[in-house]
Amino acid sequence: MKNFVEELRWRGMLQDIMPGTEEQLLKEMTTAYVGIDPTADSLHIGHLCGIMMLRHFQRCGHKPIALLGGATGMIGDPSGKSAERNLLTEETLRHNVAAIRAQLEHFLDFNSDAVNAAELVNNYDWMKDYTFLAFTRDIGKLITVNYMMAKDSVKKRFNGEFREGMSFTEFTYQLLQGYDFVYLNSHKNCKMQMGGSDQWGNITTGTDLIKKITGNEAFALTCPLVTKADGTKFGKTESGNIWLSREYTSPYKFYQFWMNVSDEDAKRYIKIFTSLEREEIESLIAAHEAEPHLRLLQKKLAEEVTVMVHSREDYEAAVAASAILFGNNTGEQLKALSEDMFLQVFEGVDTFEVSRNELEAGIGVLDLLAEKTQVFPSKGEARKMIQANGFSMNKEKLTDPQRVINTGDLLNNKYLLFQKGKKAYYIIKAL
Repeated sequence: MKNFVEELRWRGMLQDIMPGTEEQLLKEMTTAYVGIDPTADSLHIGHLCGIMMLRHFQRCGHKPIALLGGATGMIGDPSGKSAERNLLTEETLRHNVAAIRAQLEHFLDFNSDAVNAAELVNNYDWMKDYTFLAFTRDIGKLITVNYMMAKDSVKKRFNGEFREGMSFTEFTYQLLQGYDFVYLNSHKNCKMQMGGSDQWGNITTGTDLIKKITGNEAFALTCPLVTKADGTKFGKTESGNIWLSREYTSPYKFYQFWMNVSDEDAKRYIKIFTSLEREEIESLIAAHEAEPHLRLLQKKLAEEVTVMVHSREDYEAAVAASAILFGNNTGEQLKALSEDMFLQVFEGVDTFEVSRNELEAGIGVLDLLAEKTQVFPSKGEARKMIQANGFSMNKEKLTDPQRVINTGDLLNNKYLLFQKGKKAYYIIKAL
């Protein structure tokens, strides 16, 4: 059994740890859980650190539990939040839980016969029939308001750091999360809870409840909140979150996110978000530092995470598409792209529409570019760029201003891709 705490420590994934935790993990196979609130029907890469903690935990010989907060997700965790969440309906939460369950199977082994096979639980299962009176009598009396007010997640909302106050609903969140730990400790022999460092207050409420109710010893550890080297929030882009679902973030865009991280971030992220061993990572970092222009770390990081979240096939398609977009590849490789990948690669590119009937008859390229569409403001400007060898169609240089375009030129029998210079792309779609 590998030393899990040491594994997290060298990976830069250890923030807080309760005394005795490392000794417990070295003594025997231990069960631990991480909670995930199903506020959307996909996880995003902000969830990945907690998920990777579970993955490393299982690889070190211990038993992971992923807890989906079907009940607590109805309330919202105040930790790090400046305003109260919108409450979700039971129907929405049920849908979200099912979608997240499928995603977690990419990271954890739920299906083997191993004694440390992962489990998935939903706290709605044990909270749905727990009445308010019973909960306040059994659990509420054990924790004082002074204790709850001392937690950072609560103090920040009451000390004026955020404009909003806190409803009683959110105030009770730490009791509900604490009770989850009590339930799993009693029913699953779960002795440890893990999470981000902003969860330390909620987690220790759980360990205190366990001691008061059962007298059992419970343990806890947290990982640092992941940021970029410049201090900005990890996982956010101009277009929003990077999701694990291909419906919200395409595999190509997902791959490109990791390819574009800075050198400093790549050195940290390859430890956190992959299962590569220490020796291989240290060798990769040394090779990268010797030839940083090759971007070896980013390439390996993008490969490992894209294959883990999506598939080897999606990774290879993203690499091929990147070569088409950023390399000097020919039109033959562009033609080999599926329609789905073509649209992923050129997402957001200015798109014009023309009649398929007109294309079947043939349209002169100058008419197509300056009259049927607005790729160029005038035929004269289009002619000038074509004659200057600065214009391409479907990744092939277009040098004849008298060229007639027809349906035989279409990619996937639907698209034409035009390129001005190195970076300006335009799509014409035949309807």
